[in-house]
Amino acid sequence: VHMLNVSFLVPDMRREFGGCAGNIAYNLKLLGGDPLPMATVGNDFAPYAEWMDTCGISREHIKVINDSYTGQAFITTDLDDNQITAFHPGAMSMSHENHVADAPGATIGIVSPDGRDGMIEHAKEFAEAGVPFIFDPGQGMPMFDGEDLLRFIEQASWVTVNDYEMEMLQQRTGKSPHEIAERVDALIVTLGGDGSHIYTNNKRIEIPSIKTAQLADPTGCGDAYRAGLLYGLMNKMDWETTGRLASLAGGIKIEHHGTQQHSYSREAFFSRFEKEFDRSI
Repeated sequence: VHMLNVSFLVPDMRREFGGCAGNIAYNLKLLGGDPLPMATVGNDFAPYAEWMDTCGISREHIKVINDSYTGQAFITTDLDDNQITAFHPGAMSMSHENHVADAPGATIGIVSPDGRDGMIEHAKEFAEAGVPFIFDPGQGMPMFDGEDLLRFIEQASWVTVNDYEMEMLQQRTGKSPHEIAERVDALIVTLGGDGSHIYTNNKRIEIPSIKTAQLADPTGCGDAYRAGLLYGLMNKMDWETTGRLASLAGGIKIEHHGTQQHSYSREAFFSRFEKEFDRSI
C-alpha cells in the first residue's frame, strides 16, 4: 500500500484497565488464586494501582518507570467483533528490569506478551529457577524467529496459543502441534467459539465452549482462559477439567464489555461449571 488514509466514526468509547498481567491476575483472583503480577508501568499508573488495591491484587512486583506512560492499547471493534488495534508499549519496554528472583515464593508462572527482552529474560529465569511456566506468546509472537520460539518451548512446561498464533508458530518453527506437544507437558490451542484443543500424552483432548448469554466483547477472553489454566494447574486438576474451567472463565468474560468488568463468586462459578458441563469440580 503506497498511501493509506482512513478515518472511522467511533460512536462509543470506553477507557478500561487491562493488559495481560492485570487481566490474568484479575481473573485468577476471582477464582480464588493469589496472583503476583510482575510488570513495569508509567507515571500515569495511579488509578490502576487504586483499582488493584480494591481487588486485593498485590502490587509488590509492579515497577514504576517515571519517564514513561503505562503501555496502552487502542482497540476499535466492529459489530462482527473484528478489531483494529494500535499499541503504545511505553514502560513495558523496560520489563526486563524485573526479575523472577524478586518473587522467591512463586510456584508457577506465565510469560505472556511483554517487552521482547523481558519475555526472553523471564523465560530463562523461570527455567533456571525450576519454576514451571506457561509460554503464552500472543501478539508478541512476531518479535521472535523460529529459533527463539523453539528455545521458549524447550524452557516452558506448557504452551498456549490461539488458532491464528498456532499457524504462525508452525510456520516459524517448522513443527506440527503434536511435535510441539512432545516437547512440553501440554500444548493448548484456543479456537474461539469452537472451544479449544489440548495436545498432551500423544492425544488431543477436545474442550467445548460454553453457551453464552451474549457476545458482548472478545477483548480479554484469552487472558481469562489462561487464568483458568493456571488455576487448574495450581490445583492439580486433570486436563479435561482444567480445559473446561478455562473455557468457562473465557466464556463468562465475553458476556461482558471490558476486560475486568465482570465479577462472580467462586460458588457461582462452580455452580455454572456443573450446569455447563454436567460435571463437578
